[in-house]
Amino acid sequence: MIAIDTNLIIRYLTGDHPQQALRARDIIDGQDVFVTVTVVMEVAWVLRTTFRFGRTAIIQSLRVFSGMPTVTMEDTDLIAAAFDLVEKGMDFADALHLIRTRHCNGFVTFDRKVLKAAHAAGYRFVREA
Repeated sequence: MIAIDTNLIIRYLTGDHPQQALRARDIIDGQDVFVTVTVVMEVAWVLRTTFRFGRTAIIQSLRVFSGMPTVTMEDTDLIAAAFDLVEKGMDFADALHLIRTRHCNGFVTFDRKVLKAAHAAGYRFVREA
């Protein structure tokens, strides 16, 4: 198994660079690959900011990608829980932050958007600073 970087997944999903997309497909389809949580977070960010994918398209693309037989994701339960929060309106990075801190007594933020989305998703331990 090899670990892959954000750019391989971006090329695989978007095909924006035809030669690199072919190489990414050969690598990802041809052998077992490992994807870290941080790479998934970066892929979501690049798809949103550079390719203007909407929330639903990002999560749908990443769910399909993560379900491929050659793909192993780090912390799959964490990623799946974050995907669920994104579908409820939360930013992917913020969702990861919340999932990672469930064991804490609280999560404090100045970001009212995070606060509102967290409360809407049932994360009452999030509070305003």
